[in-house]
Amino acid sequence: MSDPVSFDDFLKLDIRVGKIVQAEPFPKARKPAYKLVIDFGPEIGTKKSSAQITTHYTPDELIGRQVMAVVNFPPRQIGPFMSEVLTLGVPDAAGEVVLIGPGQDVPLGGRLF
Repeated sequence: MSDPVSFDDFLKLDIRVGKIVQAEPFPKARKPAYKLVIDFGPEIGTKKSSAQITTHYTPDELIGRQVMAVVNFPPRQIGPFMSEVLTLGVPDAAGEVVLIGPGQDVPLGGRLF
């Protein structure tokens, strides 16, 4: 477990729901990954993310899926690609990423609380 943080620290993270609108292989990544474009609604718009989720998902399966992502980290250069948000997931029993999303469709851009 990580060190304890204050509730104010938690509030600094801006975690929002978005819908994947584009997904394609990212062959230049060091580990197998996809390049994603995620729509977070009118307030935030679309953002790009690199995600190592190739074990459980194909690009076609990802289109239209709602996911959770941290939207207020600084952009990060991943090879030739600029990742703007951190798409969230948890490891399965083998350590492969399983995406986190709401249990039903919700409005895009909704903030986790």
